[in-house]
Amino acid sequence: MFTIREKQQLAPNIWRMKVLAPKIAQKRKAGQFVILRVSETGERFPLTIADSDPADGTITIIFQVAGRSTTILGALKAGENILDVVGPLGQPTRVEKVGHVVCIGGGVGIAPVYPIICAMKAAGNRVTSIISARSKDLLILEDDMRSHSDELKVATDDGSYGIKGFPTQILQAMIDAKEKIDLVVAVGPVPMMRAICQVTKPAGLKTMVSLNPIMVDGTGMCGGCRVSVAGKTRFVCVDGPEFDGHEVDFDLLTKRLRTYMDMEKESLQAHVCRATTNG
Repeated sequence: MFTIREKQQLAPNIWRMKVLAPKIAQKRKAGQFVILRVSETGERFPLTIADSDPADGTITIIFQVAGRSTTILGALKAGENILDVVGPLGQPTRVEKVGHVVCIGGGVGIAPVYPIICAMKAAGNRVTSIISARSKDLLILEDDMRSHSDELKVATDDGSYGIKGFPTQILQAMIDAKEKIDLVVAVGPVPMMRAICQVTKPAGLKTMVSLNPIMVDGTGMCGGCRVSVAGKTRFVCVDGPEFDGHEVDFDLLTKRLRTYMDMEKESLQAHVCRATTNG
């Protein structure tokens, strides 16, 4: 059992939890994740480790309530337990001093890009962070991002905060202004990461993306998280989650993400019905 030490709502349907997991807290590195199972009948699902406190023995996870499993997780309170938390999994972010790193986080993808920003800054890089959301009320971790960035730029789809538009527009403006950029890191919805890569490829900018396919065991055994990178099959749980964005087959990734959408909706509806009946 893994006890929830703290729980905080960051935005509508977005929660931050500190979970007691001493061994994971000691070993985790930027870019790695855990796989959770809330209860005996729950599914296994991955969440990036947004932060950790080795002295306190806690890891921080940030998630958006969307399906059955995240709905159940979101209903837990501080002091309650998560059945399984396995990790740290995946390859850590390759962190080195390269110069100017632009880190882009979209929506709840701001959470997994946060530890990368911290690590890149600690390595001596100049870090420009670009964060975006549909509206101001859905923007998360702004203060945390600002405190670890040399510059923070914000975009919202509706213009309620920052510039009205998308992170691609901010990045394109930087490229057009001839700013020297040595590395771009993008984490967020697949359409956003694809769009970022379409901007950076003509400019010849190295771009890393963190992929979020369907994942089950997290050890490379089930093959559920397979993606095509540079024409080769890779397994995100052991080979990733970060890859060269210019080599990712985003069309195949998008199709695979849609495979179980109907079943996911049915599972959530069944859970809501049961909860309503039992309530």
